[in-house]
Amino acid sequence: MRISSAANVAAVVLLLAFIALGSAKKSGDVKDLQIGVKYKPKVCEVQAHKGDSVKVHYRGKLTDGTVYDSSFERGDPIEFELGSGQVIKGWDQGLLGMCLGEKRKLKIPSKLGYGDQGSPPTIPGGAALVFDTELVGVNGKTLNAENDDEKSEDNEL
Repeated sequence: MRISSAANVAAVVLLLAFIALGSAKKSGDVKDLQIGVKYKPKVCEVQAHKGDSVKVHYRGKLTDGTVYDSSFERGDPIEFELGSGQVIKGWDQGLLGMCLGEKRKLKIPSKLGYGDQGSPPTIPGGAALVFDTELVGVNGKTLNAENDDEKSEDNEL
């Protein structure tokens, strides 16, 4: 009887582990920052570093695809000092090393976004975020005709 009891306990533990794994995947939970390069210029002459003044176009979405903000539609990129805490940590980390003209998709866990408090009413507490980004300016240098020759590196997340 001891063997069957131990086997039953093991089976229940395995079942609970599979249920927990399945529910984490279904919730769209993002544990770590994920960076996907969508487009990258063939030549990267200007790269974003900590302390640089950068201009970024973005589309912010929840993991269910709901768009809550987009500079693309406004035609007005955000400008900030990279790495200085002016934006969420996921941006300060996810945009480092980006080339002028590069496009990235960032999947940002709640801990590197707005955390447990969220940003009501559009971003619920604990929400993971997805951003389509494009670096359009670094320290006053902006995109021009030379940067239009892009190479696609579709690393889908």
